[in-house]
Amino acid sequence: MGIFQPYRAIGYITSSVPFSVQRLGTETFVTVSVGKAFQVYNRHKLALVIVGPQLPKKIRALASYREFTFAAYGNEIAVFKRAHQVATWSRHNAKVNLLLLFGDHILSVDIEGNMFIWPFKGADQNSSPIGHIMLEENFTPSCIVHPDTYLNKVLLGSQEGSLQLWNISTKKQIYEFKGWNSSISSCVSSPALDVVAVGCADGKIHVHNIRYDEELVTFTNSTRGAVTALSFSTDGQPLLASGGSSGVISIWNLEKRRLQSVIREAHDSSIVSLHFLANEPVLMSSSADNSIKMWKFNTTDGDPELHGFRSGHSAPPLRIRFYANGRHILSAGQDRAFRLFSVIQDQQSKELSQRHVSKRAKKLRVKEEEIKLKPVIAFDCAEIRERDWCNVVTCHMDTAQAYVWRLQNFVLGEHILKPCPENPTSVKACAISTCGNFAMLGTAGGWIERFNLQSGIGRGSYLDMSERRSCAHDGEVVGVACDSTNTLMISAGYHGDIKVWDFKGRQLKSRWEIGCSLVKIVYHRPNGLLATVADDFIIRLFDVVASRLVRKFEGHTDRITDLCFSEDGKWLLSSSMDGSLRIWDVILGRQIDAMHVDVSITALSLSPNMDFLATTHVDQNGVYLWVNQLMFSGASNVDSYSSGKEVVSIKLPPLSSKGSRQPDDSDESVEPIATHLQSKDASASAFLSQDQQIPDLVTLSLLPKSQWQSLINLDIIKARNKPIEPPKKPEKAPFFLPSVPSLSGEILFKPSKTADEKKDAKGDEVINKREFDMPASQFLQQLQSSTEMKNFSAFTDYIKGLSPSTLDMELRMLQIIDDNDWQEPEERPELFSIELLLDYLIHEISCRNNFEFIQAVICLFLKIHGETIRRWSRLQDKAKKLRDIQCTVWERVDRLFQSTRCMVAFLSDSQL
Repeated sequence: MGIFQPYRAIGYITSSVPFSVQRLGTETFVTVSVGKAFQVYNRHKLALVIVGPQLPKKIRALASYREFTFAAYGNEIAVFKRAHQVATWSRHNAKVNLLLLFGDHILSVDIEGNMFIWPFKGADQNSSPIGHIMLEENFTPSCIVHPDTYLNKVLLGSQEGSLQLWNISTKKQIYEFKGWNSSISSCVSSPALDVVAVGCADGKIHVHNIRYDEELVTFTNSTRGAVTALSFSTDGQPLLASGGSSGVISIWNLEKRRLQSVIREAHDSSIVSLHFLANEPVLMSSSADNSIKMWKFNTTDGDPELHGFRSGHSAPPLRIRFYANGRHILSAGQDRAFRLFSVIQDQQSKELSQRHVSKRAKKLRVKEEEIKLKPVIAFDCAEIRERDWCNVVTCHMDTAQAYVWRLQNFVLGEHILKPCPENPTSVKACAISTCGNFAMLGTAGGWIERFNLQSGIGRGSYLDMSERRSCAHDGEVVGVACDSTNTLMISAGYHGDIKVWDFKGRQLKSRWEIGCSLVKIVYHRPNGLLATVADDFIIRLFDVVASRLVRKFEGHTDRITDLCFSEDGKWLLSSSMDGSLRIWDVILGRQIDAMHVDVSITALSLSPNMDFLATTHVDQNGVYLWVNQLMFSGASNVDSYSSGKEVVSIKLPPLSSKGSRQPDDSDESVEPIATHLQSKDASASAFLSQDQQIPDLVTLSLLPKSQWQSLINLDIIKARNKPIEPPKKPEKAPFFLPSVPSLSGEILFKPSKTADEKKDAKGDEVINKREFDMPASQFLQQLQSSTEMKNFSAFTDYIKGLSPSTLDMELRMLQIIDDNDWQEPEERPELFSIELLLDYLIHEISCRNNFEFIQAVICLFLKIHGETIRRWSRLQDKAKKLRDIQCTVWERVDRLFQSTRCMVAFLSDSQL
């Protein structure tokens, strides 16, 4: 099973599939692919509004119309209405590569040349194509476009370099254009009639009149590579935008027939899509570098400027760490970017600024990559000083200085920390003190120096005079750390020596040898344990104060990539290039869980609340989140979820937290809770609510917490409020008519006896049972009428209005006091009332209404009548039924709560 289960991936913006743009009312939306799922952004702020479910295979083509989205994956096409899949079209025998929205139809083309025509209005699972066209064998389709005003006609481009015009109504080829002796990679229709632009693999753009088969103008990209995307402006400006495989966007003036402007550093990878928004001077572009950008054209000079963008890592992250109590994740990648991802709301994710990189690169006429800092290899942060000064320190690859960052403003700090300027070597390790005032840096030359973060001034070096050189270690420093009281500083050298220093005085206090080369160290401040990783794949735990080995963990078979302690220090998590993630129990000194993933983990971080685990993987540009089942299920026994020494294979978390629900899916997690309850108890299914506001979840009573919580602790409250002295009898009691007790507040007078009854009572000493019968209270009347009507809403509203003490008294009035009563057990009215109450509780649990209030009522009810239920068999069957439904509902709530707690981000985005 595993303690950590896959949840979702963050940091993915788009992939190498062209996006689809649609307009609904006054708002424009863009649908992009992110692997096996799709996402929908709005045009205004590029805010995420919809996340589609996970598909079995990667999406190869997209199309959208109003609230429908069509995604081609493998040989099939999935039809979604918003984020819910409504149909699956399966007719292709090869991979579908192209989709085109054509009026009320969708055209799909696979790699073997089969083109199907699908009607999508009223699409359902049994939809079938209304037409099929088989292309020639020597014609491999690469792009498809519908020329404006051309009724029932589409233009197909091929990898062989030819163009074909087809009538999809008659299913006949109208004309074939010979082409330009180069593979056609893109094609787009222009606002002018009969004119299209064709992009070729040789970097040339041909503006062609398809009515007369005439060449109007030819442009050649200044950079090498194929023309991968084209778009015409529709706001009146005669502009054509072209994107190439080198990431450059070129703007061509059609009237002057020349190049107008070039965006050289538009993207870091090949341009996938270009689209001019309708009647707006805004160009939207997407690239394989995991980014979407909007360019606005200035009315004065016509040059485009970056108007807005969404981006993630364009290269795999190297280091990650939870920040802000688990709400954010700091991530450093091979793309030289330092990013902050939000776990709750995707729109809050951003890249930390490196001081106007774009402007400086444009001014110096160099690439942005040459201006950016080198990839981060290590970093540390201190949240306590976020509002005061820079609170993050980063070490960069082959860089002799460290940089500081101010996370409050998301910018690079003003200070640059340079240890040992006389003999500069690259900085390899860093650590920030608990107070956030100091940063310790370790270099490849064995030098360790302390800096003040507020001023950026060095505050002394740690020197070991016994070394051959005046430095801290004879070799590279692989890690530094300091304790929680700024008393000790711990450092580790590559050659296996660990040293403990006096933090303030900088004198060496103790040292010990590992016996082999060290790779990494991780220090847990609360318990004072130091975890070390050596090149022998063994994890060793040391007590820093005692300077001795306390634990040794073996199991990894390849290089260990990262370590992480849990916040309480009881767990140690480790990842390795062998594809395994192992969880070690520090107290018991054993492995409690292990899982294997297909792609090896490169970095990991456990949130402070221990509810989420974040991982990065080889050749993956995103950050993957895993859910800790122990935190959501409430289970206290780790062994119920852990696998022990067994390694369990688990797939990576999906890009969407919503899994694809197939009709034949037998997983209980996708089964409606009503169906599950019907299988448990057929009679209880009659009480299931049909108008739940939130399907499969529970609804609360909205009562004050004190009202329903007092039911559970009523005995404690009564003992606390018990009077010290007994109440005194009044001197003169007022005159009153004989009455019987009533909890409802109504005055009920005691009925008078008839003469015959009095005579029987005196003469024959026969006890009249009606003398002991009390009139039915409003509580029992409401319960009986609700049972007869099979609608308990009125009874629920009634008991919700009672005070805790009144409800306790009503339940206690049903208690059997005298077991030697003359009545037969089956005729006792108390048993009948308790049975009705059990039916009521079964109904409410099945419907999942007023959940927390009913749970409190059940607790009080069993406390009072538990012994009675145990003794009478007719009540035991009802109690077993209540127990089964209670367990089923709680199991379902536990599973759904794992997904519901972190779906707040998506629910928030969908309301924007």
